[in-house]
Amino acid sequence: MTYKQNIGKLGERLAANFLKRRGYKILAVNFNCPSLGEIDIIAQKDQIIHFCEVKTRTSLVFGYPEEAVNQSKLNRLSKAATIYLNSNKLTNFDRQIDVLSVILNFKTRRARLEHLQNFS
Repeated sequence: MTYKQNIGKLGERLAANFLKRRGYKILAVNFNCPSLGEIDIIAQKDQIIHFCEVKTRTSLVFGYPEEAVNQSKLNRLSKAATIYLNSNKLTNFDRQIDVLSVILNFKTRRARLEHLQNFS
């Protein structure tokens, strides 16, 4: 695994733990949908299924993590979410696409996580 992939996996673990601490139930991680890509985290809270894209950065040189989520990515996530809901017979739930923005600071050994709900 490359350094960039390891950073991404660390961000996903931190994001999943962040959601769990806030009462979300993690339904799936790294749900792969051929031709549409991967949904990083699928979580449920109350009657809403959250399809979460996790973006992790170690600096802001290339901007904030959430700035890397474009409309094309959101469209693919929405289509993959529909496939997940239909294949798991969860069509009676509300759904939303969220972004979890993770900024790692290895110097201070801290991370800043922000949960951007209903990202568009």
